[in-house]
Amino acid sequence: MDATQRLAAYIETHPDAISKVVNFDAVSDRLYHFNFTASNTELDEATFSDTVKFSAWVNQQLSDNNCRYGVGGYMEHRTIYARSAHFDTDDEPRRLHLGVDIWSQAGTAVYSPLDGIVHSFQNNNNFGDYGPTIILEHQLDGLKLYSLYGHLNTESLDGLYIGKPISKNERIGSFGTMDKNGHWPPHLHFQLMFDMEGKKGDYPGVCRFSDKAIYQKNIPDPQLILRFPQAVNAR
Repeated sequence: MDATQRLAAYIETHPDAISKVVNFDAVSDRLYHFNFTASNTELDEATFSDTVKFSAWVNQQLSDNNCRYGVGGYMEHRTIYARSAHFDTDDEPRRLHLGVDIWSQAGTAVYSPLDGIVHSFQNNNNFGDYGPTIILEHQLDGLKLYSLYGHLNTESLDGLYIGKPISKNERIGSFGTMDKNGHWPPHLHFQLMFDMEGKKGDYPGVCRFSDKAIYQKNIPDPQLILRFPQAVNAR
């Protein structure tokens, strides 16, 4: 089995080892699926290039669809990264999103879904970057897994140290405001990796489309952990 198959097998045989990432209630909450590809003609460059307008647009979609949370993004080829030079490269811009975004209000609580330790953390404060970021390390019957939490508030980094034990269902942070979280509408970037490739406090959350197959081997679908029900489709 490859690493993704081993992770899926672990989750199937250890269902009680997995907990929540946010306080989503499958009975009372609806999920809105955001579409940030070129096919979404309702979201124009003038909106997503302006963080205040972009945030208002996100909030309006959630409100119109009676959803507390919006989700989406795994392996989505997004137009919105044109808003920041952070995602530009000389030959091919980075536009392929590698994690899942969970959109909600600033201050929304974030939890570790697994027992683990703090691998690393830092404030990636470039425009369009992760902002305050935490990476946890988990040991799952011989399979090492890392989970990344980006766009947090700065207080989420207080008191952390490498190797700090983290329990399943322990609150590790909160969604940051747009002035602290890398200049995005409030949301959580949640991503899984099998290999950190020597990186600390940061790992690419967006790649070149031509590198998709390479990253898919190291970055499984976060839905394996999130286990969200089907979302309300974007209009």
